[in-house]
Amino acid sequence: MKPATVHCLILGCFYLAFCCGYTSCKFLKSEHHPHIWKKLILVHHWPVTVCKMNENDCKEPPQYWTIHGLWPEKVEECNRTWHFNVNEIKDLLPDMRQYWPDILHSSLNRTQFWKHEWEKHGTCAATVESLNSQKKYFGKTLDLYQKLDLNSCLLKVGIKPSSSYYQMTAIKEALTSVYGVTPKVQCLPPEQGEEVQTIGQIEFCFTKELELRNCTHAEAESYILQNDWSSGPEELSICNDTLTYYPSQV
Repeated sequence: MKPATVHCLILGCFYLAFCCGYTSCKFLKSEHHPHIWKKLILVHHWPVTVCKMNENDCKEPPQYWTIHGLWPEKVEECNRTWHFNVNEIKDLLPDMRQYWPDILHSSLNRTQFWKHEWEKHGTCAATVESLNSQKKYFGKTLDLYQKLDLNSCLLKVGIKPSSSYYQMTAIKEALTSVYGVTPKVQCLPPEQGEEVQTIGQIEFCFTKELELRNCTHAEAESYILQNDWSSGPEELSICNDTLTYYPSQV
């Protein structure tokens, strides 16, 4: 083989290696990388509806909205080697038990719910500096929950658990007027032979800088109550603008 030919082959190999390396780096920075996200979702759920959906070990659910989780959109289990360690959030435990309880399994080890939320969602949120540890992730979620103060805000606008029904449009308008953004409200569809949906979950969306933003969604979007260790969860879907039940008891 002539020296010129060898030289060209070597240059060709270097070029291919450079191109592949550049492409890989570009992919890692692109929006299509599986661990890239733009929006955080703080999910509140109504314990009475959670109990209605899942007939498990659900006893005397709290009569206030509690935290379901803080979820980066469309990603999960970003780092399966980063396991939950309850010792890292010891000083948060009183607030965790009150505002972020495991509604479905009150007699079991309560840390299993938090373990699930950290390993599925927290390890993805940790790509942001303000959430890059277990202490930060759980602590900041509690802070956002308390700043939003959903329970007090609903009471102030006259929306409270009742045996009577609300128009969903009134609930949505009240939330938007208080917070200045459009949240996402999910309901349990009417049971067979009924016409009234049951409110179950309210989501508030945040930017990576933890600023409130509108929650946008496709009309067909629906959610499964994401307690992966529970059996037979029913489906929540975007609420229709119809009569809505806000139950005070299971």
